[in-house]
Amino acid sequence: MGLLSFFNREVAMDLGTANSIVIYNDQVVIDEPSIVAVDRNNNKVIAVGKRAQMMDGKTDNKNIETIRPLRGGVIADFEMAQHLIRELIGMTNVNRSFLPPSLRMVICIPSGITNVEERAVRESAEQAGAKEIRMIHEPMAAAIGIGIDVLQPEGHMVVDIGGGTAEIAVISLGGIVCNNSIRVAGDVFNDNVVEYMKKQHNMIIGVRTAEQVKIAVGAAVSELGDDEAPEEYRTLGRDLLTGLPKEVSVNYKEIAHALDRSIAQIETAILDTLANTPPELAADIYKTGIYLAGGGALLRGLDRRVSSKTKLQVHIAEDPLRAVARGTGIALKNFNKFSFLIR
Repeated sequence: MGLLSFFNREVAMDLGTANSIVIYNDQVVIDEPSIVAVDRNNNKVIAVGKRAQMMDGKTDNKNIETIRPLRGGVIADFEMAQHLIRELIGMTNVNRSFLPPSLRMVICIPSGITNVEERAVRESAEQAGAKEIRMIHEPMAAAIGIGIDVLQPEGHMVVDIGGGTAEIAVISLGGIVCNNSIRVAGDVFNDNVVEYMKKQHNMIIGVRTAEQVKIAVGAAVSELGDDEAPEEYRTLGRDLLTGLPKEVSVNYKEIAHALDRSIAQIETAILDTLANTPPELAADIYKTGIYLAGGGALLRGLDRRVSSKTKLQVHIAEDPLRAVARGTGIALKNFNKFSFLIR
């Protein structure tokens, strides 16, 4: 067993639109933004992850370009996705040995992915050095990461709101009975904040700043208790009229208003999925409730808003940002148990 483990390495990867997480030896070893910085002069990758993110929006466009290879949960730039996966694997040190080991990867993918998009993920991982690649759907991985026994004949609803997609799925007996995948998630939330600041405050801000605003004062409801209401956030940007640097303080009520329409789309997708759920599983969900995972689950008051809309209990996963990655790692570790869930 020891000799086999020497020549074989297993890596679980949550290849996300906003962040990519790699699990090796049952531990999160890499958690980096899914972004690549490229030197335009020679098309050479000069940075990935946090280092590349620091350059985003602050580079000389003539020489350095920052690229996000994934959009809407799928690969938008095949070549850059290869570089991203290769660099992430390199950071884990799994290939640093006299005889490079055979690398097996389990990568989670959106439930609504097309065959062409799935093939792009697989080929990118192969080009990055993986010998065997398996796929698991994000809602299933999230359910496993939350701690749900997905093999039992009991229905559970999981809502995973990531950077590119919101995945809604009803899971029972190790399968996704019905699901809905919409491309309204963290990236769209950021765009909502950018547009709101432009219209309401005549100020232009970048996507990175919008992300910081969302984290600092993001909310799904306009009324929060004193104990959970965040302080106003000082936002820096450029005045649309004068072109000069400008500072504006925004509060959670404003951001809740900015995000309202997008969150309503996610609510509609949840209601549509519930409407298509078989009656017996709907009865189970009435008892078990809805589980929220992904970065979007951290929006203040989102659980209460979804609960009010569906009249169901809503639970936020422990460490929702890593629930999908954690579930992918568990599926990899217990490969024989979950082999039929992995494509």
